[in-house]
Amino acid sequence: MPCPPQGGQESLRSGGAASFLLSLESEMSSVQSQQEQLSQSDPSPSSNSCSSFELIDMDAGSLYEPVSPHWFYCKIIDSKETWIPFNSEDSQQLEEAYNSGKDCNGRVVPTDGGRYDVHLGERMRYAVYWDELASEVRRCTWFYKGDKDNKYVPYSESFSQVLEETYMLAVTLDEWKKKLESPNREIIILHNPKLMVHYQPVAGSDDWGSAPTEQGRPRTVKRGVENISVDIHCGEPLQIDHLVFVVHGIGPACDLRFRSIVQCVNDFRSVSLNLLQTHFKKAQENQQIGRVEFLPVNWHSPLHSTGVDVDLQRITLPSINRLRHFTNDTILDVFFYNSPTYCQTIVDTVASEMNRIYTLFLQRNPDFKGGVSIAGHSLGSLILFDILTNQKDSLGDIDSEKDSLNIVMDQGDTPTLEEDLKKLQLSEFFDIFEKEKVDKEALGINRPTLQPASGANIPKESEFCSSSNTRNGDYLDVGIGQVSVKYPRLIYKPEIFFAFGSPIGMFLTVRGLKRIDPNYRFPTCKGFFNIYHPFDPVAYRIEPMVVPGVEFEPMLIPHHKGRKRMHLELREGLTRMSMDLKNNLLGSLRMAWKSFTRAPYPALQVSEAAEETEAEPESTSEKPSDVNPEETSVADKEEVLPINVGMLNGGQRIDYVLQEKPIESFNEYLFALQSHLCYWESEDTVLLVLKEIYQTQGIFLDQPLQ
Repeated sequence: MPCPPQGGQESLRSGGAASFLLSLESEMSSVQSQQEQLSQSDPSPSSNSCSSFELIDMDAGSLYEPVSPHWFYCKIIDSKETWIPFNSEDSQQLEEAYNSGKDCNGRVVPTDGGRYDVHLGERMRYAVYWDELASEVRRCTWFYKGDKDNKYVPYSESFSQVLEETYMLAVTLDEWKKKLESPNREIIILHNPKLMVHYQPVAGSDDWGSAPTEQGRPRTVKRGVENISVDIHCGEPLQIDHLVFVVHGIGPACDLRFRSIVQCVNDFRSVSLNLLQTHFKKAQENQQIGRVEFLPVNWHSPLHSTGVDVDLQRITLPSINRLRHFTNDTILDVFFYNSPTYCQTIVDTVASEMNRIYTLFLQRNPDFKGGVSIAGHSLGSLILFDILTNQKDSLGDIDSEKDSLNIVMDQGDTPTLEEDLKKLQLSEFFDIFEKEKVDKEALGINRPTLQPASGANIPKESEFCSSSNTRNGDYLDVGIGQVSVKYPRLIYKPEIFFAFGSPIGMFLTVRGLKRIDPNYRFPTCKGFFNIYHPFDPVAYRIEPMVVPGVEFEPMLIPHHKGRKRMHLELREGLTRMSMDLKNNLLGSLRMAWKSFTRAPYPALQVSEAAEETEAEPESTSEKPSDVNPEETSVADKEEVLPINVGMLNGGQRIDYVLQEKPIESFNEYLFALQSHLCYWESEDTVLLVLKEIYQTQGIFLDQPLQ
């Protein structure tokens, strides 16, 4: 027996629906009795006999087919209930569990790639890895169109069953214009298989006890999910190849639609599934890959549940209330991270959440053999950067501490003794100190080296203590300007760190760091990609901090369709054309000037003229700066010579820039904010992430992008 829904379901009206069901049974029984009498009176009817009952019996099987149910869940979007269908695979699993004949109480069916669990008996859907309000689940067969939009709303399971029985009888007997009354006193009329309408209840009819009538604008009624306009996805591959944790930036909203990190990561995951089908088609057909799982990590809610919002509210001015609330809830997160107290709360939350989710993920996916990567947006990337720089390699902590002394993330050249004495206005004593061989260390003016938070000269565990520990009256400097924070240890080693729209470079510079040693790398992470939009006002580069003396462009991320955007190609073409015109014009002017200033010898020999014209190209080639001031040669050198950007990304390039859209190039300022929030739905960003992840497994794109 299939399990019915528990609790909260609508019940039929005792006066209308029950009697109607009895009438259905009586009509069906009368039809059967009349068929029996007909068969007894004429057990062997002729081929020409044609009774109405016989026709009904013959056509019933061809006309009526049981409806195919589909499972939906309800989400509150913009303060409205929206019913969303499960993908086809999840709906089929739910239907099989429903028809299994087992007790549904306590029956749990994982859905949405294992990110949600459906408790079948309760008809509720619960998130697995993060906090989210539970949503109602319904087995849907009949739908009606909503009031304010064109989306269809499913009837309750009990009333859908009544509608289906009525429809079956109408089709079997070919008797239409059946009228039903819903538990909410709404009228449904089945005119024919293609025309079924739903009327709103009449206001005030209950006061006099009169029956509702058909008034108001009728709504369309549809039977079966195949007859309504709704997108039903096929489902996700069961095999998970890689796990990526995604950490958000400031504030609770992550895009211009004020959506949460969970919703934005859902978009990122959906884009990745589509790109796997289009750009890794061969690997999918050969069953080499499954999918990459992206899971969000939320630190904003735990931070603002500490009571700090109450403290801020007491000191917040009452004017421009909405703007001040936005500032307290969003922009102040940057200041919280620079506070020793709340910085500890943030890094503890991020690290503990990633460790907790990773442990839970392994419990639910015991066959998982893939790697783990991390991604951060905006401030979230800085949080991950600080956590990664303070990790220790468990396989060689002692050796890494020794080696860390040789890994430099410095502030530039150390001043000499003479320079220090000059700053102290003691230059006249330099000769005496040099004669007596007194160095800076003996004088006690040796400037302490800035300790990097990135694992270089990491203090011992005993030095990672509360912010009350001081050195020389200041907070203990654990590197790159950060106050004392005890960074938690991750229980896994991330393979790649992706930063989207990241201010890491700016924060390192503000903390006093001028350069990153080319030999430096994260203690436990091999890869680092700094991905940004060219108009993103929050994003900064990293590579100039590794090689400050060289100017070079970041790596241009290819378009996911395998070409440069049209306006960029046009811009480069026009630039090349203008340079060619400039060079040709300069050459023509030079030739004209030489012919104008040439001495007027009428008896000029032809051989001399030929020698002169042959010498001009040679002189031009010897002095290319006259035609093009080394622009072409410099560009060629940049294309030919590889750029050494250190080992932070294993010797690969670090900075990767997206191609702006044509409409964005018209006004950089207009699209600045949108550029900082564009990464969640950016196919180019997602494809770069997938390409780098699968390259670690020896799997490449079907066709390399250019």
